[in-house]
Amino acid sequence: MYEKNLGTKQKALRINLDRRIYGSFAEIGAGQETAAYFFKAGGASGTVAKTMSAYDMTFSDAIYGTEEGGRYVVESRLMKMLNREYNLVEKRLSEKRGEESQFFAFANTVVALNFQKTNESHGWIGLQFQLSPMGPTNYVVIHVRMRDDENILQQQALGIIGVNLMYGCFFYYKSPETLLISLMDDLTTDRIEIDMVRFSGPDFAKVDNRLMSLRLVKNGFTDAALFGSDGGVLQPSEALYKKHILMMRGRLRPITNVHIDLISNGQKQFLDEEDVDESKVVLISELTLHNLKSGDRDIDEKDFLDRVDILCSLGHMVMISNHHEYYRLVAYLSRLTKLKAGLLLGSPSLQDIFEEKHYQSLPGGILESFATLFSRKVKLFIYPTLQPDGSVYSCANFVVPDHLRPLFQYLVINDKIEDIVNYNKEHMHITTDSVLEKIKRGEPGWEQLVPENVAKIIKEKSLFGLPNDDNYEDTVKQIHQAVGNL
Repeated sequence: MYEKNLGTKQKALRINLDRRIYGSFAEIGAGQETAAYFFKAGGASGTVAKTMSAYDMTFSDAIYGTEEGGRYVVESRLMKMLNREYNLVEKRLSEKRGEESQFFAFANTVVALNFQKTNESHGWIGLQFQLSPMGPTNYVVIHVRMRDDENILQQQALGIIGVNLMYGCFFYYKSPETLLISLMDDLTTDRIEIDMVRFSGPDFAKVDNRLMSLRLVKNGFTDAALFGSDGGVLQPSEALYKKHILMMRGRLRPITNVHIDLISNGQKQFLDEEDVDESKVVLISELTLHNLKSGDRDIDEKDFLDRVDILCSLGHMVMISNHHEYYRLVAYLSRLTKLKAGLLLGSPSLQDIFEEKHYQSLPGGILESFATLFSRKVKLFIYPTLQPDGSVYSCANFVVPDHLRPLFQYLVINDKIEDIVNYNKEHMHITTDSVLEKIKRGEPGWEQLVPENVAKIIKEKSLFGLPNDDNYEDTVKQIHQAVGNL
């Protein structure tokens, strides 16, 4: 049962009084605040085998080894810390108390606010632990961003979330969703952000980390989560460090041939940019929380996973975000990388960007949003659309209110907006909604409107409402014959 009102000190005390839980703490970068909570709670001798903090890089390297690239606040450093400390606990104490103890190693590597307050504060926190004596080990790893504007407050927040992680792993492990929610006990998102979580180990074999990441965004613990092309969760700032981001946003239910044409031609033009290094380009398909919802219904988690699986099968990274407005999305991307980024859009999305009603809450209105959207190293690549009369709608004949036309022309002239060229006009009639309806009806020909491997996955898993019965193939043949006879 989730004990929401249980305070940090009470959590630490309960762990201390459980004689089975025993292990080590290794904390680098913001004091030893998690261990301090256990000492201050009382009875720490029942929990703490050792605490340490190797601040000096030479000492740290001597203990845990060096890091490729010389960065210390990275996940690889955290894992080295966890594995070394846990192995030492097991090696030195298994014979003495292994049959009655659940061993653990808690570690963090963080960079807190410096004296000048000029750095970005963040860190990795993790726990390696047993859920039964002599049992297998599990891991829960999180990445956090600290938002307090005082170093001492950041240290305090790190101590709280460290205790929450410990308590959740030992007392909420049967409900990973509860464990996740409990991480923010006694904290607010104004103080700390959790932008990645990963569960692993035999006791979490059924946990889908993509759903856990989705819940981080749904619960407001972060504004975006990222998955690799293999479906594994990634920490955005680490995965996109010194990368060119090329991003496409949409519902992608399903991804169709027109999306592939947009990506293919847009990517060619992005790579032709003088300040883009092809070896550093990553392609990301982005789904917003808004695009994952269907009407008033909550997000269908299976549908979400289906879309992620399909996009990953095409080699895409996938981002789930709560950045509905493009200027907020660009502000977020510029925090991850200083290199040039590109956004792949359809002309209706560009039309939406120029709708002033979206910016009524901003003191500077549309100019304030555009200052964020276009002042960064970002360029919009616009895919034309087909008009009912058969004409093509693009930047060349883009309709914008008269008082905004000079602004639009300024952006085009200054190479901030560009039409995607060499598009395939035969694909431009395809819309996601029409393809989805054809799939739901099992209508002949929908397979030709999506990439071949996407059609294969949809049929194999009966996705997006595709009829699923033993006679489906025969039914399709009969429909084909009937259509041919008309």
